[in-house]
Amino acid sequence: MKEFILGGARSGKSAFAQQRAIASNLHVIYLATAHAGDKEMAGRIARHRAERPSDWGLVEEPLALAAALRAHATPERCLLVDCLTLWLSNLLAAGDAHLSDEINALLETLPVLSGQILLVTNEVGQGIVPSNPLARRFRDEAGRLHQAVAACCDRATFIIAGIPLTLKDCFV
Repeated sequence: MKEFILGGARSGKSAFAQQRAIASNLHVIYLATAHAGDKEMAGRIARHRAERPSDWGLVEEPLALAAALRAHATPERCLLVDCLTLWLSNLLAAGDAHLSDEINALLETLPVLSGQILLVTNEVGQGIVPSNPLARRFRDEAGRLHQAVAACCDRATFIIAGIPLTLKDCFV
């Protein structure tokens, strides 16, 4: 089962994904896409780490997400990816070749993965049009990525104010 979990900043999406992972009763591996480029981000990473159960595995992969998913997905595991928008930012910084190659690899990989896959991401398209070209490109790339990933998933959940809203559920 693959679930796409999106929401705005501080919406509760990571906590919701962690609850889903615990409820799976599978061995959980947390796939972190962030890297601590500054003090503030290092603090965020430390807070996320402290909030996770200590028996969860951890894989840190800022770019090659599809390869990490293929390497760790098994029927006995729940993989929690947090988050796709940080991964997208890393890809944009790495250059256009990485962007299209890695997104295509992810979209080809998702349908064949076993186990439970939880994909957390930030909804960034509901605000005003950004004033600079890079921010507009990020918003547009995120929107396209979100549509494609949601189409590959069995379930899509939007989190707002800590409340989950089911957008798609192929199990109902």
